[in-house]
Amino acid sequence: MLKNYHLWQTYFPQFAACPDKSVKSLMESAMLVDIPDGEKLFYPGKHCSNYLLLLEGAVKAQLLAENGREIVLYYVRPGDSCVLTTSCLLGEDNYPAEGVSEGPVKAFVISAQAFHRCLDHSAFFREFVFRNFSARLSNVIGRMETVLFAGIEQRLADTLLAAGSEIVQKTHQELAAELGSAREEVSRHLKRFESYGWVKLGRGTVEIVDRPALSRLAKQP
Repeated sequence: MLKNYHLWQTYFPQFAACPDKSVKSLMESAMLVDIPDGEKLFYPGKHCSNYLLLLEGAVKAQLLAENGREIVLYYVRPGDSCVLTTSCLLGEDNYPAEGVSEGPVKAFVISAQAFHRCLDHSAFFREFVFRNFSARLSNVIGRMETVLFAGIEQRLADTLLAAGSEIVQKTHQELAAELGSAREEVSRHLKRFESYGWVKLGRGTVEIVDRPALSRLAKQP
């Protein structure tokens, strides 16, 4: 029987059920590794030579700003693969960010050679890689939107709700002054709210169309 078959069945049952010989070869070549808490798995400029499939623990992918601030891009959790690793392997690029284990991590490590060989020969593996990549990339974009825009959007939603009327008689400039922001920025977010169907914009007015949606946004941490 394939080594570590029970782990494949538990965490990646689709691999265990796949009859593809290329996939079986990939599984056979995978190394099971244990990584201690706080280990730096990759960092900016590091060459990507392995594809990881996580079984236990978590890996935090993050960017470090010049001022020392950490910006978390995403977490890799059991059953996941790392979107940056996939991107670097496909593009033959070096890592642009760092990944650090959070708690003890157990993972399958697949060499870049085995990864590309299976990608070339297995439709199942190609679908798995690109489906996972797409889903993880969407999560990263969503998280970045939250980091970059949620602050002003939450305050804007709260300000509109606090007006106490479905028709808010305020210009974009007046709202910007209340929020301590630029009019252009407030206008951009109001137009986004309108595209979502949450508000309707008029001349010097903002009509609240979907109060529950604004309430959910305003209450986000």
